[in-house]
Amino acid sequence: MTSTLKLTGYSRTPHELAYSVELDGRTFTTRFHYDTLDLAELERRHGAELMRALDFHAIAFDLNRLVSLKPEAVDFGPLADCVTEPFLDLWHRILGGVWAQWRYENDLPGWRGPVVESGADAPVPAPEAPERGEVRSLLFCGGGKDSLLAAKLFEEIEEPFDALTYSHSSYGDSVHQHALIDRQLDHVRPQHRHRLRVFDDLQPGPSELEEFGVRTFTTAETPSSLFLALPVALDRGYTNLVVAHERSADSGNLVWEATGETINHQWGKSLEAERLLGEYVERHLLPAVRYFSVLKPVHDPVIFEAGRHYVVALADAHSCNVAKPWCRRCPKCLYVFLGYAAFLPWTDTLQIFSENLFDVEENLEGYSQLLGSAGHLPFDCVGQVEESQLALALAARRGWTGLAIDLFKRVISVEPETVDRLLAVRSDGHRIPDELASRIVPVLERRAAVARAFVDKTLFPA
Repeated sequence: MTSTLKLTGYSRTPHELAYSVELDGRTFTTRFHYDTLDLAELERRHGAELMRALDFHAIAFDLNRLVSLKPEAVDFGPLADCVTEPFLDLWHRILGGVWAQWRYENDLPGWRGPVVESGADAPVPAPEAPERGEVRSLLFCGGGKDSLLAAKLFEEIEEPFDALTYSHSSYGDSVHQHALIDRQLDHVRPQHRHRLRVFDDLQPGPSELEEFGVRTFTTAETPSSLFLALPVALDRGYTNLVVAHERSADSGNLVWEATGETINHQWGKSLEAERLLGEYVERHLLPAVRYFSVLKPVHDPVIFEAGRHYVVALADAHSCNVAKPWCRRCPKCLYVFLGYAAFLPWTDTLQIFSENLFDVEENLEGYSQLLGSAGHLPFDCVGQVEESQLALALAARRGWTGLAIDLFKRVISVEPETVDRLLAVRSDGHRIPDELASRIVPVLERRAAVARAFVDKTLFPA
């Protein structure tokens, strides 16, 4: 008997979209709650057909996480007629990119995803182009350093923006998650704040995963959040959906010998994924909406250096997915501490993390992976090995001490050519609209020049 992941129903109320699925006799439910959006009013303004298409894409790019339970087929049930060839092409490309790590972790080199039957392949109705809103840019704010710099960039070029914040029940209490992000947003000036809350009853542990014959579970939060944001864009007339994904997300963690492919934990944030998703939205859903990353021209050292000028705001940032704001033991915490230690004042870094993470024996394995001394780059949202090596060299030269500094400072070296590459600003290779790029790229170039002066003074004094 074929194992089928089946959409059994969905519903929409003024502030929520909900759906349920079945897989091997088990039922899972998910709810998307919009604090500032009236979905019923949106349907009255733009029609049931368009809203149904938006519902379908929001559901489809959320339930794809359940392919981690290895179903053989997917049946979209009451929305099966929305399945088109362009959708299937995008859906399988996302599975191929985001789930590459999952295939590697579960030793499934030949897995190509479940079978999905195509529907009538009728074109998705395009809306009448809505009047552009008073504010044209909606910035996705996750509460980390990247979101902060993106907001500061918009303020520096005097471009108004609104903020969209996101919480998920897998990370704990939604009120706590949004409170943390709001603390950071208090340091910038979005004209409006939109909150999206995701609630589901699927939190698979090791024993549950074992029942399905897998060891790990993967989600595609970046594509999912994009499609969940489309009703907000339609409602308020946003033409720019802006994320803060840096160039490091384009690089992989390892090359899988079994297939020869690069496995990239951050593929969903890569320029390749950004183009696929953005072009699909423009061609098949909301043609007036542009999706892009405002930080794609730069690497992390430029972002960390910019944080020196916003230390008070960085104190209210968080990036950990284990225990917010910081667990102080996961690769993401170790990496952010490393970058802060490289560029921020000592006292501020220690105050943010409450301890010197370099001097914790439990963290040595994580630092060895970040620095390329053991294993592969950790499967987390961290920078390239060369970025960690540069940060450690800077931290050591600035006087930081600890077990990790003692162990690694003598075995890494940073060449000027590496610094050149990591501090270069990419004037192409991004999707920032020309009018905004003409103002944003020069600001990033100034930031990079300041970072270069800081690195040269610290590592290569005359």
